Amino acid sequence: MDDGDRLMLRRTFTEDAALYDRMRPGYPAAMFEHIPRGSRVLEIGCGTGQATASLAGRGCAVTAVELGTEMAALARRKLARFPDVEVVNAAFEEWPLPPEPFDVVFAATSFHWIDPATRVGRSADALRPGGLLAVVSTEHVAGGSEAFFAEVQRCYERWDPATPPDLRLKPGSDIPYDSGEIDASGRFGPVRFHRYEWDHAYTTREYLDLLRTYSNHRALPAEDLAELGCIAALIDGRYGGRIVKRYLTQLALAERLG
Repeated sequence: MDDGDRLMLRRTFTEDAALYDRMRPGYPAAMFEHIPRGSRVLEIGCGTGQATASLAGRGCAVTAVELGTEMAALARRKLARFPDVEVVNAAFEEWPLPPEPFDVVFAATSFHWIDPATRVGRSADALRPGGLLAVVSTEHVAGGSEAFFAEVQRCYERWDPATPPDLRLKPGSDIPYDSGEIDASGRFGPVRFHRYEWDHAYTTREYLDLLRTYSNHRALPAEDLAELGCIAALIDGRYGGRIVKRYLTQLALAERLG
């Protein structure tokens, strides 16, 4: 994905901030136990503040940088009860770093949207020596209503003939650990990984709303987006109007070298 495509797709998230806030699942509570209490945190791409509230609940002072204007406004309203949280509407790549370094740079399912040429180095610049880079990623893995996610590929093949045939989800255990980008920077110590698998149930309506928060679906032309009816018919007709999706949430932690 080139820079132009990345910028275009990441801007789709702010088109319906309320839908995103309502439908995107949160994060396992146990994950936040690895973020030291009372830390001074720079959060990259806070969205509507789902992870931010958990960080603030641990007594962290959070400066959250969010590109989307609607997202930032919604996050400010949601997080107003936390006096030590500031939401800044800006692109992380362009936001001037303050002179005082942070204890933690935290990115929850947002790091892949940042320019890969600068995201690790700029995160290191924002941290004190010994500070933590905390990168959260989420994968959809095998489990839950596994047969549905195999069958639904036929709907996607109707929209896009380039969809790989017989595409199947991988078990969480098959998702590789990848620290190459952080290791290659030379600015962080060894990466530590923490993983959590968990299920979330969706009704037909909820699942279609969830799909409308994904950048690849939001970028579809209106006539293709209407084909979501194929998915709805499958959930209602074969799965009783309810499916279960299994998520793998990974937290990668690395300390900035002094």
